[in-house]
Amino acid sequence: MKIVITADIDLQPGTRDDALRNAAALIEGALTQPGCLEYDWAPHANLPDRIKVFEEWSDQTALAAHFRGPHYAGMIAHLGAIGIVNAVARKFLVSKEDPVYGADGVATAEFS
Repeated sequence: MKIVITADIDLQPGTRDDALRNAAALIEGALTQPGCLEYDWAPHANLPDRIKVFEEWSDQTALAAHFRGPHYAGMIAHLGAIGIVNAVARKFLVSKEDPVYGADGVATAEFS
């Protein structure tokens, strides 16, 4: 089953844009790892010191390899050097996945 990770990372005031800009190689590197389906960092639209992280992994083996690898270690070092004020990260084991919009173009909360 697919694994999704979301994180909110609050950094020292005024450092977010540099943190994002200087993370490009780490993000690109993670995307090359086997089992990485999606990996992205983005600025929060309303909180100027927060980064939103979104990841999708094919399985636990791929995620475990990422946690042992250089891109994860690099991310920890990169953000640690900038100064993390607060971070909340959660992982989700996805048991079902469907499109949000049906064939009729209407959004639905139901799963098939």
